[in-house]
Amino acid sequence: MQKNKLFLSVQYADTRLQEILPRPLLRKWIKAALLAPAKITLRFVDAKEGQELNRNYRGKDYATNVLTFAYNEPDSNNEFNDFLYDFTQADIILCTDVLQREAAEQKKTLESHAAHLVIHGVLHAQGYDHESDEEAEEMETLEIEFLAALGFPNPYIEV
Repeated sequence: MQKNKLFLSVQYADTRLQEILPRPLLRKWIKAALLAPAKITLRFVDAKEGQELNRNYRGKDYATNVLTFAYNEPDSNNEFNDFLYDFTQADIILCTDVLQREAAEQKKTLESHAAHLVIHGVLHAQGYDHESDEEAEEMETLEIEFLAALGFPNPYIEV
């Protein structure tokens, strides 16, 4: 099986996790969740920038863990999944402050929580969502599967 082509830009506007989460590791996680070729920018931001982006684009005035800005339309010819795209293009924003706080609160390693958020963002970029229970179940199932393949535990089981 051929791996999907990935054009990746990683931006560390907030540099605190640059050494802990280097580009090759992030690339590995993104590729694990890709169902089509992609051009993705992954950007790490602090709480101030995260809050500003969430407020400006989602109308929610707080920093959130991950924001995904997808720039494609669904491929209507795909018989297997109406949500898959022929080519994925997206910006995925991770808020370092929220990521670190959540990992500590949930008693997870920073690496496993970051992997989960990256995969979550990549799935959003490819058209997956969790607005309904059915959509959430489908998305969570894929997250669990991709994380397990990378050696990470189920993120939905509390420790």
